[in-house]
Amino acid sequence: QVQLVESGGGLVQAGGSLRLSCTASGNIFSIKRMGWYRQTPGKQRELVAEMASGDSANYADSVKGRFIISGDSPNTVALQMNNLKPEDTAVYYCNAKWERLRGPVERVEVLRGDYWGQGTQVTVSS
Repeated sequence: QVQLVESGGGLVQAGGSLRLSCTASGNIFSIKRMGWYRQTPGKQRELVAEMASGDSANYADSVKGRFIISGDSPNTVALQMNNLKPEDTAVYYCNAKWERLRGPVERVEVLRGDYWGQGTQVTVSS
């Protein structure tokens, strides 16, 4: 099991900045990628940004050039959000994608899944 603890978020005026942080604990060796998703009422959770060690980061088109994802260690991920817009208002969730192998070598099975943080509210006023 992996636990994700988020910090940051809050209320900011349009054009301002916020920084979100997430720390994973537990079986962190199973984590392959970490990132951030966001969700507004009535909409599906959407990817904001994600990254893996030694790999390039992926960003949603709506945040490219404004948000920066970084990892200070294998079990932490931060999201620097600049030039925030009212449409960035949402609950932001830290995500960790895990992968484990199961079974004998001749019949190994790859198991994959997601861990989620509790979510942190980001509100951008116009």
